[in-house]
Amino acid sequence: MTEIDIGARLKTIREERGLSQRELAQRAGVTNGLISLIERNMTSPSINTLKKILEILDTTLSDFFAQGERSEPDRFVFRHDELTEINPGRVYRAATAESLRALSFKRVGRSDNTNLLMLYETYDPGADTGEDAYSHEGEEGGVVISGELLLTVGDRTELLHAGDAYHFDSRIPHRFRNISSEPCIVVSACTPPTF
Repeated sequence: MTEIDIGARLKTIREERGLSQRELAQRAGVTNGLISLIERNMTSPSINTLKKILEILDTTLSDFFAQGERSEPDRFVFRHDELTEINPGRVYRAATAESLRALSFKRVGRSDNTNLLMLYETYDPGADTGEDAYSHEGEEGGVVISGELLLTVGDRTELLHAGDAYHFDSRIPHRFRNISSEPCIVVSACTPPTF
């Protein structure tokens, strides 16, 4: 297994995002000196510290350590256990901790250099993206694979069942909920990628 230069990798991603060491440190709640030490490989961050830093850089631990995947530009198949778990709390900040624990978003493919975000979503009973509807640039659509999903777009609410689909302008505030006693599985896509 090839050893990853954590410092160089962190510096590259930070610079790609247009952040200074000071800006990154402030947003992540760590010291500027720590970022500098990590980038110079003078210290190894704990997993929790690295996760906090990478969250600001909109990168997951698995993406950070999966640099070998970049050498597979022709790759088009991603097995279920290779999908990257996305923290829904990064997007749905108005959701309660309990309802966020009932959500699972797994991204298909890599997050870099793509115009499409595809997700395999699991909404356990009680999952809710938050009382405050969420909106963002672009459009999104999805298909309910199993279970039921209560979808609100603007001032309209619809209950979707397995086989039903949705497609809407994402600039309209929207909310997803599972009000049933069974899990709901959705495969969705949005463009441009939001996370």
